[in-house]
Amino acid sequence: MLTFENVTLTQGMFHLTAHLALPTGITAIIGPSGGGKSTLLAAIAGFIAPTAGDILWHDKSLSKQPPGERPISMLFQDNNLFPHLTIEQNVGLGIKPDLKLSTAQKETVAKTLTQVGLTDFGSRKPNALSGGQQSRAALARVLVSDRPLVLLDEPFAALGPALKDEMLELVTTTLAAAGKSIVMVTHDPDDARRIADRVVLVADGKAHPPVDGQRIFDDPPAALKAYLG
Repeated sequence: MLTFENVTLTQGMFHLTAHLALPTGITAIIGPSGGGKSTLLAAIAGFIAPTAGDILWHDKSLSKQPPGERPISMLFQDNNLFPHLTIEQNVGLGIKPDLKLSTAQKETVAKTLTQVGLTDFGSRKPNALSGGQQSRAALARVLVSDRPLVLLDEPFAALGPALKDEMLELVTTTLAAAGKSIVMVTHDPDDARRIADRVVLVADGKAHPPVDGQRIFDDPPAALKAYLG
């Protein structure tokens, strides 16, 4: 359970408040541009400190933990693959940053690459892969990590519709199936409709409490109606 207890996030003149709890599963964060979606994600990751309140994971405060020590993996839009490393090595970073992997850990990397459809790509460098293949490699790195909370900051926004659908399906069949909690920022309501268990609307300076993924679109609040048009 990820909990925001009377949290206020401040960046310059912008303020965002959040008082809500997110159970295990897939949560989509939607709302207008500039509304604070990425700010909320950055606070979970530890890149922004709350000016009030606290963020907790399973009732334990995250506030004093630096980003690298939080139980979090993050997937960005640009995938963050290191160009000088092979795909195998990029995925291995999710297990050990020094890449000193045991035989069993190397086998885990190989199995995970197969799981995301990259069986024969481990020895290649990122620039030898297509955009969709790079997204799969980044997803594999998150999957091998033992961190239970995954943050997705529009990682598939640059992909075409068919390929994006494939990646969203992989999120459910790999990350969600592995029991990880997923918080996904998206500008596309169809992404939320497709895979989210619940939706958090971020608008008008507030992260609203989560609503069932289907129900919020069947009867959208005024802020969501304005966003959807």
